Amino acid sequence: MKDFEPINKAYNSVFRPDELSIGISMPIENYDQGLMPTMEHHLERVELLEELGFKALWIRDVPFNVPSFGDSGQMYDPFTYLGFLAAKTKKIALGVSSIALPLHHPVHVVKSAATVDQLSGGRLLLGVASGDRSEEYPAMGIEYENRGELFREAFGYIRKSQQSYPKLETKNYGVLKGDIDILPKAKNHKIPLLMTGYSQQSLEWNAKNANGWMYYPRDPRQQKYRIEEWRALVAETCIFDKPFMQPMYVDLQEDDDFRPEPIHLGFRTGANYLNTYYII
Repeated sequence: MKDFEPINKAYNSVFRPDELSIGISMPIENYDQGLMPTMEHHLERVELLEELGFKALWIRDVPFNVPSFGDSGQMYDPFTYLGFLAAKTKKIALGVSSIALPLHHPVHVVKSAATVDQLSGGRLLLGVASGDRSEEYPAMGIEYENRGELFREAFGYIRKSQQSYPKLETKNYGVLKGDIDILPKAKNHKIPLLMTGYSQQSLEWNAKNANGWMYYPRDPRQQKYRIEEWRALVAETCIFDKPFMQPMYVDLQEDDDFRPEPIHLGFRTGANYLNTYYII
């Protein structure tokens, strides 16, 4: 099996064989202190992240504020925000984690994504998901139970759209007859699509079709099993190797010796424990 496929500048920078890269999820100024971030000094923080050498910054697709869910992401529309950040940065990868595909027509997703990829010089990473906030679906006239089917169709539509004058027939998103085209194309005519969780699909389907897998934080022993399972399926079904990613919420304390305490999808800790966390 070959090393990771060279897709665009972001993918080639963030994902390297046998290496760990670290990015930051936005917003970062008051994430655990309320439903809605202030977004104060967000640009200064983004510029600092790039200066410090973080590989990627990640934003989210949260159409509605669902109070019971606990947060509203960065509030700003993901692609509009990334277009702004593309003009203010030079090399850091610009990631979405993740677009809930069933809540958007794939033409809008792919046109926005390809635009950001072009404007940033190939720095887009597109996480995709079936969505998990059930309250959003009836608000948009979409059946929550159909999100798996909608996800597969939208995923295929996005892939096909990078061809010139594509032909495609779908149940939910219309027909492309090869007489019209979708512009712009991504920088290298391919958008890196990173699967989030299972997205109502089998892991085999994800390994075959996605360019990488984002999975949720788990106990290290459980995560080791998931990574081994992913790598085995990729080796069986793919020409190129494909990366594994996970988020990790860290509430860093002023006391360097602060002992770790669990929080949602991560931990609260001091610098000394954090410095040893990724040492294997």
